[in-house]
Amino acid sequence: MLNRRTLMAAAAGTTLALPAIRTAQAQSAVRFTLDWALQGNHGMWALAEDRGIFRREQLAVRMDRGFGSGDALVKVGSGAYDIGFADFSGAVKFNAENPNSRLVMLYPVFDRTAAAIVTMRGRGIEKPQDVAGKSLGAPEGEGSRLLFPAFAKVAGIDTSRVRWTSMAANLRDTMLRTGQVDAVTGFLFTVHFNLVGLGIPEDNILSWPYAEHGLDLYGSGVFVRAEWLERNQEVAARFVKASIEGLKLLLNDIPGGMAALKRREPLFDEALEARRFAMTRDRSIITPNSRANGMGYLDMARAQQLVQVNAEALGVANPPSADSMFTDRYLPPKSERMF
Repeated sequence: MLNRRTLMAAAAGTTLALPAIRTAQAQSAVRFTLDWALQGNHGMWALAEDRGIFRREQLAVRMDRGFGSGDALVKVGSGAYDIGFADFSGAVKFNAENPNSRLVMLYPVFDRTAAAIVTMRGRGIEKPQDVAGKSLGAPEGEGSRLLFPAFAKVAGIDTSRVRWTSMAANLRDTMLRTGQVDAVTGFLFTVHFNLVGLGIPEDNILSWPYAEHGLDLYGSGVFVRAEWLERNQEVAARFVKASIEGLKLLLNDIPGGMAALKRREPLFDEALEARRFAMTRDRSIITPNSRANGMGYLDMARAQQLVQVNAEALGVANPPSADSMFTDRYLPPKSERMF
């Protein structure tokens, strides 16, 4: 028979073990907003969920479509969402105006911004400088339009001769197609494949990405609110780790990633989005810098350039410091971030 001391020891052992069991099973709820409707690159998070990476990292992620990078910044800054994915250029002005809701980039998924000038053959534009004297279209406040003055400066474009036309984002590609504007600014892979979807042959589409023509800035990435991060550092690190593993899965299984997105959106065009992701991969994700240093590598000089360029473009007199907006503290080791 067990004596009283043995029973007490067994009970104590059981009591000590229970918290560890509960911790292992606990799932941290994360509200995650994308930058736009589902596109190919978002497959990295769909795969992270479908293949159990989020679950392994003890994350219960609710992923919602977005309505533009600016909207995503505001939603995370307000606390409506915990984590966002968006072009981070707009955070320079947001942080300057909302220091108590400061946003922090944890993982720049796009090592190069996807902002670009896009036109079609026959519009008299054969190089970036040719947009002078032409009509250029983009929604007001859209990131590529806000960055255009900085790009024009390095590319030698006479901005005084550019005529801007504003429109809703969903009309931009149609207005270019129908000749209501001569060229547009926007994300390269968004505008390019939207034009393809409108029936424009790819060899009729001309584009000049800012990052490949002198303005090499970071693009979209995973970001959070600083106040949330202070309370959820382990959750943030686990989400970044899962995101990188999801991207590796997507790079190795693009059809699988497109199928995962199709399960979430029945109207999702798997063939078109696979091609869109391939362009995103080759122009914004896999770059000489990320090949050498791994996914999410942070070069603070480039981060500072993003802050400076956006502050000048947006007239921000008191821009935040780069180290208040970017951190690599939550990235996994380099060995886990290599392609």
